Amino acid sequence: MDDATNPFPEITARPGRRAFLKTSLGTGFALAVQPVSAQTITTPPAGLTAGEVKLPSLGVEIPAYRAMPAAGGPFPVMLVVQEIFGVHEHIKDVCRRFAKLGYYAIAPDLYARQCDATKADIKTILTDIVPKVPDAQVMADLDATVAFAKASGSSDVSRLGATGFCWGGRIIWLYAAHNKDLKAAVAFYGILGGKASPTSDLKPKNPIDIGATITTPVLGLYGGKDDNIPEPMIEEMRGELQKAKSPAEIVIYPDTPHGFFADYRPSYRKAAAEDAWARLQVWFKEHGVV
Repeated sequence: MDDATNPFPEITARPGRRAFLKTSLGTGFALAVQPVSAQTITTPPAGLTAGEVKLPSLGVEIPAYRAMPAAGGPFPVMLVVQEIFGVHEHIKDVCRRFAKLGYYAIAPDLYARQCDATKADIKTILTDIVPKVPDAQVMADLDATVAFAKASGSSDVSRLGATGFCWGGRIIWLYAAHNKDLKAAVAFYGILGGKASPTSDLKPKNPIDIGATITTPVLGLYGGKDDNIPEPMIEEMRGELQKAKSPAEIVIYPDTPHGFFADYRPSYRKAAAEDAWARLQVWFKEHGVV
């Protein structure tokens, strides 16, 4: 995307030095989320084409998980942006849920050049991985994922949607400003700014900094008891979106914590998660991502 239409002219694809490159996805759930809850949802792959693929981006191949119906197509595309824990079993399951709805769903490993987050503890993720993943790189990798989907012949990128969780929820807001071809998006409890997401040379802007530029329909889904995303900040984000006359909306679930959709964790809230999933489907249908 050229600078004339990109509200992030500093977010450009520029490869850096690499000391690590993850070449394949791990199996199971991330180390940092163990033990896994008994209420974990498992979506079987029956009737789907599902598994790992590799896609080219910035001169390397990064692993991704892809799921789509085994027959038919071309299918609308759903970018699934990982949690802070990387592309582990929960994110793969979300891809299969979308595939059951008729989507070509794909989740690229956006930490692939930095580390294998699925094998790291939470301290390592917070201090040694997340701060070192450039927003520029993430935007480029998501663009490359769309290009990969288009080249597959199984997808219709004119019906492009995206959803992300936690770390990925922040990325959804940024990508909505970055890619004007995105039809609609849903951000689950994505950090908006403040102390929970300090800016840096690698992360020059937060969603709250660019809310007034977002014209893509984004549905934000947040918990009213999320310590890292207080309601005053959510209201500030709403104000920024209004400046752009954005079709974006934000829903707050009262007395609900961060991670309420993560069925494998104690933070899971079944009623809020089911309502959020229903709202997500309506949102994408209303905005042409079907």
